[in-house]
Amino acid sequence: MPSLGEAYDDARWGDRRPRQIHAGIAVFLAGALAVVVAITLVTTPLSDALGLDTVATYRVSGVIAGVGVPGTFLGVVAVLPSSRRQRLGVAIGTAVAAGGVALFWYAYPAHWTATQHSLAFHTAAVYFFGGALALWFVFATLANSHVRNDPHGTVRLRLTRQGESRVVEVSRDDYQRYAAAISDGGEDAQVIREIESKYDE
Repeated sequence: MPSLGEAYDDARWGDRRPRQIHAGIAVFLAGALAVVVAITLVTTPLSDALGLDTVATYRVSGVIAGVGVPGTFLGVVAVLPSSRRQRLGVAIGTAVAAGGVALFWYAYPAHWTATQHSLAFHTAAVYFFGGALALWFVFATLANSHVRNDPHGTVRLRLTRQGESRVVEVSRDDYQRYAAAISDGGEDAQVIREIESKYDE
């Protein structure tokens, strides 16, 4: 049986693996950085230093920002506790938005505004739909995360014994007593027995 300290350490991550958390943070930061780079390309002489003309600058920065925004959504959902449905929803929304980015790469500038066969509206519609879908599931994840972190007088603990996991609710007083029992890294036999008895309920 794992020690009480290990159980509390595992509960910090919930059902998520630490690697998933770190990957989510990396994806979020990469997406945010992509947006900053795109803005920098358009608003500073950096594009001249890279040898990009005006059309190429807008095209490249549009693609970079277009990929960066849904990337941040993916990062948020990877970091927060989320259901498989929410992760899948953000992934689908991101994929649709990526389709909009690909359409932008094809359409700009030859099939953009003020051209005979403009694809500007189609591109914006695809990207908006994908982004809105991803954002909807991000909001759902944030709402669920808030509910999970507001237990109204109780705390939920995930207990693992012999490879089987189960979630039990304990009072805040019990939780504080459990936390105090392991604060010095030791084990308290009575606390462990209490937790095991809750597991068997």
